[in-house]
Formats: sequence, C-alpha cells, structure tokens
Amino acid sequence: PQGIGSPSVYHAVIVIFLEFFAWGLLTAPTLVVLHETFPKHTFLMNGLIQGVKGLLSFLSAPLIGALSDVWGRKSFLLLTVFFTCAPIPLMKISPWWYFAVISVSGVFAVTFSVVFAYVADITQEHERSMAYGLVSATFAASLVTSPAIGAYLGRVYGDSLVVVLATAIALLDICFILVAVPESLPEKMRPASWGAPISWEQADPFASLKKVGQDSIVLLICITVFLSYLPEAGQYSSFFLYLRQIMGFSSESVAAFIAVLGILSIIAQTIVLSLLMRSIGNKNTILLGLGFQILQLAWYGFGSEPWMMWAAGAVAAMSSITFPAVSALVSRTADADQQGVVQGMITGIRGLCNGLGPALYGFIFYIFHVELNELPMPESSSGGGVVAQYHLQQNSIIPGPPFLFGACSVLLALLVALFIPEHTTLNVRSSNWKKHCGSHSHPHSPQAPGEAKEPLLQDTNV
Repeated sequence: PQGIGSPSVYHAVIVIFLEFFAWGLLTAPTLVVLHETFPKHTFLMNGLIQGVKGLLSFLSAPLIGALSDVWGRKSFLLLTVFFTCAPIPLMKISPWWYFAVISVSGVFAVTFSVVFAYVADITQEHERSMAYGLVSATFAASLVTSPAIGAYLGRVYGDSLVVVLATAIALLDICFILVAVPESLPEKMRPASWGAPISWEQADPFASLKKVGQDSIVLLICITVFLSYLPEAGQYSSFFLYLRQIMGFSSESVAAFIAVLGILSIIAQTIVLSLLMRSIGNKNTILLGLGFQILQLAWYGFGSEPWMMWAAGAVAAMSSITFPAVSALVSRTADADQQGVVQGMITGIRGLCNGLGPALYGFIFYIFHVELNELPMPESSSGGGVVAQYHLQQNSIIPGPPFLFGACSVLLALLVALFIPEHTTLNVRSSNWKKHCGSHSHPHSPQAPGEAKEPLLQDTNV
C-alpha cells in the first residue's frame, strides 16, 4: 500500500495533531475577526455559524463512515482534512467567505470519525481503548499549546503571519496524508467493486437515536447526556469569545486560560477520575461531575471579574469527568455484542448537541442583548475598562444568561441521573445471563434484584 511503513496509530495521531494545531493557532485572530465582521450581533452569528457546522457534521458523519468502509480510510482522511482546513487562508482574504466556508465545511468536519475507524482497523479490541485515549490526548495537547503560540506570534508579528503559518501546517498535514499515511482497510475487507451499495441504515444519522426509547435505563442515560452536553457544546462555541469581548481578557490571557483548562482537564480525566471510580463508584462519579458542571456554569453566569472566570475554569476541569464516567457505565451495562449500538446512541446525542448547543447559546445572548457596542480596548490595558464599559451600557444583573440556562439544564440532568441504577454486579455478568433466564434458577437469591434490573439489550433486533 502507498505510504511509509505499515498502518499505525502514530499516523492517525500526527494527522489529528497537525489539523487541530493549525486551528488552535487561529483562536485569538478568529475572535477579533468575528467581532469586526459582525459588530452588532457577534454572539448570535457565532452561534449560528458553529450550529450549522455542528448540525452538518452530525448529519454527514455516519454517511462518510459508511463510504470509508467501501472506499478506504486514506481518501476520506484526505477529504476531511482538506475541507476542514480550507477556510483558514480565507480569514485574511475575505472574512465573510471565511465564516461561510466554515459553516459549510461541517459536512466534512468529521476527521475524528475517520481517524477512529482507521485506528479500529489496525488495533486489536483490547488495545483499542488505549489507542483512542492516545488520539484524544493528542487532540488536547495540540489545543493546550497552539492558542498561546498563535497569540504570541500575533502580538509580535501580526495576525497575517499566524494565518500563513496555520495554512502551511494544514498543507503539511495534507501532504503527510498523501505521502506517508498507508491505507488501513485491507482490500479483502472491501466490497468487490466501487459501485457496491452501502448500508443506508448505517448511514442514517438518526438510526441510533431511534433505539433510545427501547430500554428505560438507556433512556435515562441518554437524557442525562443530552441535558448535560447541550450547554457544554454551547459553552465551547462561545466562551472564549465571551472572555475576549465581555470579560476583557487579552489574547494572551485567553490562550493561557485554554492551556490551564486543558492541563487540568487531562489530570481530572486520568488521575482524579480513576481515584473517584474506585472510591465512590461509577454513578456517584457521574453525579459529582454534574454537580461541578452546575457550579461552574452558575459561576460563569454571575461572574463579573476575571478572577471569577479563572476560578470557575478550575471547577470546569473537574466537570470534564462526567462523560468518561458515563461511557464507562454504558460499557459495563451493555452486552459485549451491543457496545457499539449503545455507544453509538451516546455519540449521536453528542453530535446533535454540537449543532443545537451553539445556536441556542447565540440566540440567548441575542435575546438578552449581550453585545459590545464598541471595539475592545488595546491589548496593553488591564481589561477592567472594557468590563466597566460593558456594565454601564448593559445595566444587566446577569453578565452571562446562557450559562445560567445551562446550569438549569444540567440540574435537570442531575435529577434524571439519580434514577440510573448503580449495577454493582455488572462486571460479572456474562453469557450465562440467558441460561439463568432460561432455567429460572435461584429466583429468590440475593442477586436476583440486581439481575432483574439488567437494562440492555437482550432483543437481538436492536
């Protein structure tokens, strides 16, 4: 096969790192260009742009995954990286085209889906979770380092150099895929011809969501994920713009905030998460993560000083343990042959939230007239003047209304999660479950109540 060496996880890691490093460099310039392009309705337009991109990604991800099963991973890695990075040089050419192409690029902004399929092709099942963790850690590392580098280069040499550098890194990523990345999907695994039909059920983005209501425990988990991830997706799309334009953070402060938050999140999702899972159990870890998320969203909503944002950011890092804990609960709950089905439901809900959350946050900002009427003060100022100016113009008690809405949504998620059973005996459940069901042996044994609550998914039609 074309490429350097045999397919490996490191090929996928380099592809992910270069793509998101290029975009991370543009964090500070994008915030400035966004406000200059849409000075009247900055948050609303940001929410619409990110919302359209997220919704298109949700709709296209299963189709691109199904096509990559037929035509191979390498061609779709090339396609997704090219179209995801295509808007980068347009930032300095035409800001309007830049944001328009970002919205439309959501159709192909599914590099993670193709990368995970690439990794699945070349790893054994027992190696897969570690490989996925390496890919996710690489993504986090790129975003920890690149915004600070981009902010520094922009301050010293100007934003034009940052755009040129990001474009060069994106081109390097495309060349790396063309030259170095070998195809991971063996020819014998593909259909005999390129005209072979694909499974449209597999390409349906709503296919996994249609199965959500078939089991009460799965339904509770999915509602919890939806109510908690909807505000998280909206927060990711607008929070750094909020820090820059409303809280008066400089570009360097925003970059430092991203770096600190990323490092703390990595620590929380590795060391802290494992300690909590062993000490207080899976369900209580989810509840604790949701509690931290409520606290940080409320703090963001009422906070009016920069130090409050930093303190809430530390709490936000702790709230990042929620989704890994949910994934672990699902993996323990589902049968071995149903893992993909249930994880697909969770992933589908998160994809839907990536489209709905940013648009919802932008709309709430718009309703509450959270906008700046003037450009931010120069970088050398402390930023307090911007905050004071904003409060004088707005006369608003609540600086960040969408964050309070998010806190209420997560509170509902916490109440729903209380009804999810702990299932302490799920680790020992095996194929013997059906034998127990068939023979009705020991119907009144101490384990019977736990077995009666087994949530997933005995019906093979699922």
